Amino acid sequence: MGKTKIILGTLVVVAIGVGLWAFWRHGTLYPATQDAYVQAHVLTVTAEVTGRVIAVNATENQKVKAGDVLFELDGALYENAVTQAKASLQSAREAEASFATRIKAASAAIKSAQSADDAAQAQLGRVKTLLDRGDAAQATLDQTKSAAAQTTAALNAANAQLAQARSALVTNRDASIAAQAQLQTAQTNLARVKVTAPVDGWVANFALREGSVVTAYAPLFSIIDDSEWWVEANFKETDLPRITSGQPVTVSIDLLPGQSLSGQVASIGFGSGSTFSLLPAENASGNWVKVTQRFAVRIALDPTELPLRVGASASVTVDTTAE
Repeated sequence: MGKTKIILGTLVVVAIGVGLWAFWRHGTLYPATQDAYVQAHVLTVTAEVTGRVIAVNATENQKVKAGDVLFELDGALYENAVTQAKASLQSAREAEASFATRIKAASAAIKSAQSADDAAQAQLGRVKTLLDRGDAAQATLDQTKSAAAQTTAALNAANAQLAQARSALVTNRDASIAAQAQLQTAQTNLARVKVTAPVDGWVANFALREGSVVTAYAPLFSIIDDSEWWVEANFKETDLPRITSGQPVTVSIDLLPGQSLSGQVASIGFGSGSTFSLLPAENASGNWVKVTQRFAVRIALDPTELPLRVGASASVTVDTTAE
């Protein structure tokens, strides 16, 4: 009887030891954590222009598609800005056409003045020749010089008018470009009075009402992007040596009991959770105690039809035996 008890006791101790070893071995090969939470991209919705809300099409927790109109602002002021910008652009274009006509007229005037000046200079040369031979009077030479000087002055004036017209055209083109930019800005602002959903997802933290006045780029509510879901799992640093990117992962979520999701390790954080906290741990003290740190491991979830929610608690198990 005594030997039987000893044998049974030995077997129990061995069984407990084997069980503990198996538990330790399983924990080593399949590191797990319950410090994990479901995450998704959360986009902040703002109006890009200031105005009064005249229509609200979204509600809290509503499913929306990218491009759906969420709400609309009063666009009267922006319509007026578009009208004014169009008028300014039209005026600039008409002025540009006028300057182009002036350039053509000045170019024609230069040709005429150049011809007159060439003729006057030729006549002056002939009179000088006649004067040298004694066949012309000094008075005739003086009159010819005066006429040549007048044609030269007219040519210079025509060149100055052409230069002035060209300069005015360049300046007006700058004004035309500015007017075009103002029109595009006004049209863009007018289009922005309708605020649309940037992605497919769920409306959250929504409290907007008709009649509210919103300021440009002031946060109004959020949209949870449902195109990509992942789990942020915080593993102990002692688990990290066996965890690598691409390893398969099994995920269970508290709000979906009995359901299991699959995924894979996407990346491992390069800083512990305490590193990025608002009040990092201060270890330079005499009563320091070593605490195992935790590092965020991102788990990319495979596509699923299950109703996931941001912030839900999850349990994660990584299979480190997979090749």
